[in-house]
Amino acid sequence: MFKKMTFALLAGACCLGGGFHPANCMEAAAIPEPNVIYADRSAEQAIPVRTAAAERSNMGGGFIEFLFGDGPPQAGRYRQQPAYQQQPSYQQRSPALSPVPSQHIIRQQEDTREVEHPAFNPTYERQLVEYHGEESPGTIVIDTPNKFLFLVQGDGRALRYGIGVGRPGFTWSGVKQISAKKEWPAWTPPPQMLARRPDLPRHMEGGPDNPLGARAMYLGSSLYRIHGSNEPWTIGTNVSSGCIRMRNEDVIDLYGRVSVGAKVVVI
Repeated sequence: MFKKMTFALLAGACCLGGGFHPANCMEAAAIPEPNVIYADRSAEQAIPVRTAAAERSNMGGGFIEFLFGDGPPQAGRYRQQPAYQQQPSYQQRSPALSPVPSQHIIRQQEDTREVEHPAFNPTYERQLVEYHGEESPGTIVIDTPNKFLFLVQGDGRALRYGIGVGRPGFTWSGVKQISAKKEWPAWTPPPQMLARRPDLPRHMEGGPDNPLGARAMYLGSSLYRIHGSNEPWTIGTNVSSGCIRMRNEDVIDLYGRVSVGAKVVVI
């Protein structure tokens, strides 16, 4: 019954143009071949993407399109984009999945990696050497140019230690005495140093991180000291503001061998 009704409707539609003719009916019933857009034209078996219903206006719309179209007419239908255009761009990806720029990784590694320093030069190891100077036993002789400290022992011998000395413009010479000795001394930078380095702390309690190291021997009423250091790679260099710098293990050894009042000769 439904088929007969459909055929009658088609026949009536074909005759609207003026009389019934089988050819007119065949032309009206023929469905135009839809245009096809391939997602990848280089692949013959790519899945076709159909154009929107707006391109089928020659079907007449309404009931005819309901019979021969893909479905009921939909308002606002649009041309479907090729598959390659539907992929999100790099900027649209989730931040959690986006690659981290290599320079950021390098910067992070540089921030967390420990800074490498030169190894301690064995030339500056503590050792017993010959001494033929005029100073009496117990005297400290500081050889600034060669960066050695000698503790005269007598019998033509001396203990020699490697040291760090003042930077250019901060070296000095003269004769002093050890006026005080302190273990794990606190550090209060003098005003002259703070003027040059306002970033320094105003006071720092003694400890492993203190720039004065494990021991300090103060030289007269001056601002200079023989002190330890937690930076052994600086031994043998011009590094300080005039103080004599030693490795912590060496300054501990020297500290136990000298007394307050000992003579210090700086050359």
